[in-house]
Amino acid sequence: MSRRYQALALVAALTVSLTGCGASAAARTPTPGTRLAALAQQTVDAGAPGVVVRVDQGDGQVIEIARQAPWSRADHVLAAGDEFRMGSNTKTMVATVVLQLVAERRLRLTDPVGNWLPEIPNSSAITVRMLLNHTSGLFNYAFDPDVLKSFTGQDTRPWSPDELIAAAVRHDPLFAPGTAYSYSNTNYVALGLIAEKASGSTISDLIRERITRPLHLTHTYLVAGSDRGPLLTHGYEPEASRLAPVLPAGAPAGTAFAGPARPGGYVDTTGIRPGTEWAAGGMVSTARDWARFDTALMSGRLLPAAQLAEMKTTVAEESGNPNRYGLGVEKKVTPCGPVWGHDGQVPGYSSWEYTDETGRRTVSVLITTIFGVASPRPAAATQALLNTAICTMRAAPLKH
Repeated sequence: MSRRYQALALVAALTVSLTGCGASAAARTPTPGTRLAALAQQTVDAGAPGVVVRVDQGDGQVIEIARQAPWSRADHVLAAGDEFRMGSNTKTMVATVVLQLVAERRLRLTDPVGNWLPEIPNSSAITVRMLLNHTSGLFNYAFDPDVLKSFTGQDTRPWSPDELIAAAVRHDPLFAPGTAYSYSNTNYVALGLIAEKASGSTISDLIRERITRPLHLTHTYLVAGSDRGPLLTHGYEPEASRLAPVLPAGAPAGTAFAGPARPGGYVDTTGIRPGTEWAAGGMVSTARDWARFDTALMSGRLLPAAQLAEMKTTVAEESGNPNRYGLGVEKKVTPCGPVWGHDGQVPGYSSWEYTDETGRRTVSVLITTIFGVASPRPAAATQALLNTAICTMRAAPLKH
């Protein structure tokens, strides 16, 4: 899950900056769809197995593009409406459910986490808000060596949410609660458990009854076990020999993804059990469904005004990072102005989902790999595609 599943220090290795000007020609392109299609193909030619782009400028016209490497068509012919694992975009849906419970007075943002999860050390000093905006200081369980083996598919053991929390608290906290920011998947597994205890329903049921069913998101669901639908596109990661050069410093020796070998030096990671993600990154969806969710969220359909304002109340991220994190959403600085949304990575899938302040305009970029776009050439192609897609969404010229 850009970040956002940081299991292998994905911030450093995977997140493609949106602050460059690699696609400066886009503002001069008379046909935005043609330019986006060319950039999507360029990203595939640079090494991405598959790319889906969807842009809605809010004027009734939608651009949808799907491109893939020829070798990957033997597994799955990619279409713009296919399902993807959404990784840490899941956090936006979980945060929405939590804020709905806050609006119903079943929770308070100031509640100590210890009211619900006393097994977390120092939980009386950690609040629900700190979990939502990643200021709790809790260690990211995704960096635990045992969890990492399951994340990459080298170990098939299932992980319960309680076991993920236990894996996290085996490690010292990063800082005193509320004193700094550090993105941690542990926060959202904790929030999933808290939402369940406060409501008496599972987080899957809460998302379904409060979000996906009312919005008619027919291809959006939280994965249980190893389940996957027939429209889930295949995901890929580089084989071990090609993976090593793009791993971040500090990645454990022998890190590699498990899966059947595929042409081009990839393995098919679609069969990796998603049990290490749950409320931190276990959603499956499509570009179309997620755009509908983003529009409903930012337009105020899912949250009362007070809770939507809380969601957009942000804290600074890491030093030198211009972006700011709210409650399950990020305010991202881009060459064409700020956007709201999230991004996510799980084995074989990268997703970027953004909208404007009102939710009227939306953009999705989905790619069937994480590390397959981590080396310089595919990273630059992905950056150009993201920049241009966002600027097309905002109908704004790309700034240098």
